[in-house]
Amino acid sequence: MSKKLIAMAAAALISSLASAQQDSVFNQLNEVVVTATKFPKKLSETGKVVSVISKAILERSAGKDLAQVLTEQAGVVINGATSNPGKDKSVFLRGAKNDYTVILINGIPVTDPSGVGGAFDLRMIPVEQIERIEILKGAQSTLYGSDAIAGVINLITRKGTGTPAQLSGNFSAGSYGSRKAYAGLNGQAEKINYNIGFNHQESNGISEAKDTTALGNFDRDGFLQHGLQFNVDGEVLDQLHIKPFFRYSFFKGDYDNGAFSDAPNKYRSNLLSTGVMSQWTFNKGFLNAQYAYDEVTRRYNSRFGTTDFSGKTRLAEVFGQYSFTEHLQLLAGIDHRVQQVSDTNANPTNPRITITSPYLALFLKNIKAFNLEVGGRYNNHNKYGENFTYSINPSFLINQSVKVFANMASAFKAPSINSLYGQYGANPDLKPERSQTYEAGLQAGLFNNLLEARVVYYVRNTKDVVIYGPAFTYINLDEQHDNGIEIEPTLRINKDLQVKLYYTYIDGEVTTKARSGSKDTSFQNLIRKPRQSFGVTVGFQLSKQCYLSSNMYTYGSRNDVFFNTVTFNQQPVSLKAYTLWNAYAEYAFAKNKLKIFADLKNILDTNYDEVYGYSTMGFNMNAGLTFRL
Repeated sequence: MSKKLIAMAAAALISSLASAQQDSVFNQLNEVVVTATKFPKKLSETGKVVSVISKAILERSAGKDLAQVLTEQAGVVINGATSNPGKDKSVFLRGAKNDYTVILINGIPVTDPSGVGGAFDLRMIPVEQIERIEILKGAQSTLYGSDAIAGVINLITRKGTGTPAQLSGNFSAGSYGSRKAYAGLNGQAEKINYNIGFNHQESNGISEAKDTTALGNFDRDGFLQHGLQFNVDGEVLDQLHIKPFFRYSFFKGDYDNGAFSDAPNKYRSNLLSTGVMSQWTFNKGFLNAQYAYDEVTRRYNSRFGTTDFSGKTRLAEVFGQYSFTEHLQLLAGIDHRVQQVSDTNANPTNPRITITSPYLALFLKNIKAFNLEVGGRYNNHNKYGENFTYSINPSFLINQSVKVFANMASAFKAPSINSLYGQYGANPDLKPERSQTYEAGLQAGLFNNLLEARVVYYVRNTKDVVIYGPAFTYINLDEQHDNGIEIEPTLRINKDLQVKLYYTYIDGEVTTKARSGSKDTSFQNLIRKPRQSFGVTVGFQLSKQCYLSSNMYTYGSRNDVFFNTVTFNQQPVSLKAYTLWNAYAEYAFAKNKLKIFADLKNILDTNYDEVYGYSTMGFNMNAGLTFRL
């Protein structure tokens, strides 16, 4: 895509938006988020790119899982979201690979050190436990440490408010023998609020591997999940809050041998997550201290035998914010992370890694409509040593309705514990993967918020990319170059009708460093990631009781790699473009305390591929009820 064309289009749009009426108030810019800066801040005061999935949207997602909710957002592709319901899900944020996005729960990173790349499994968190999602795009290692090369996704869980006790829940059933149930109790009494929730989900599923045989006798690969969440927020002293939490999730299911290859394989996984957060608030800021412990165990049973994986993560962090003046704020903190896997065959046995990271950020706020964040983070890793990241985020607000911003930031991914010490291809001399990201764009509202829009252009360059090399060893070899554009207009026709659209374009190229006497080679490598995607969601409040919405998104053609489990070789393949049309309807009774709903997916029964050789779901639906007593 021509950079000159993008610059001309952006200039024209800025010119037209800057002439907007001064009394045009941009609702999205007035929205307060916490993920961009680790403390509450209006979007109008930060140059970072943040998308919000609200409580209202999540309450209308009882027929979906978390992957399906996220994949409807601009720049977010969850590979596997519409494949077999129990299949693994991979987060491709802005075309980056799965382990370049950090998953947060209430601002605390969660990882799975037992996995090859350490990425967290989205299947372990049901959407019913989440009240709000904030998606922060771009390089974010300065505030969130390792892996935040493409961005972070912050899952903010439910909390108790209002009455001393309120019971809520849902139940639904649908295609492929799917059933979902959730029951929760939350409330607030004097200076304590609490929330407890239990969820259950299961499905007979479809065959994970695509069946192209004449017999058509591949078995269905089902799954079962249940989980428990509990969190409390108590004000133990004046302005001092203590917030313990506990989460447990169990997941089991069937999986196949690979593309086009059926098998009676089984797996199961457990997540135990617990800890405590505390916050002391004072006149000009706050001080936070938090501790979290995560333990993930996984077992796979296949023709190769039984394989167990187990990983533990501990995080201790202290950070605080102080406002020197109305226009000057400071954020400072330090975190210490420990990861360990249970592997007696590793070298050393049961290895562990530690990272200690102090960080600092300075904020200039509303200086004649100018805002600026400048920050840095120092990381000390017990194996590879030291590295540093920085972030510079200026923005300018025009007529309270147009925000122009530019971001320049670095990020990194520390080598995973398995790539350093694991049984297969370990290399203890690996360096961290390092990236530079540049962004520029604008966000604006026009015509009394009839039109809201955001346009972003970004470039991301990553060096020392870790690959599994030709000598069957992990090495730092490749350089990855990505750029793209995101266009997100929203039309608010009236208070009852909203049309939200997006268009994204991504271009990615990898350069492989040559050995002595040869030239470097470059080629496009957006594996399973569409270069172009388009989506539209229409929401209509038909009456006080009835709400309707429809979503359609198109993914362009993609490249994939077919790994033949018989010959053990790889070959490039192409995946065709496809369009999915979904719809949702709900009707409320008893003063909105009871709602019935129906969630329809792939209404056109499109035949398509997310992953080469794996099945996807045809037309399917869930219907049920939600209640709040």
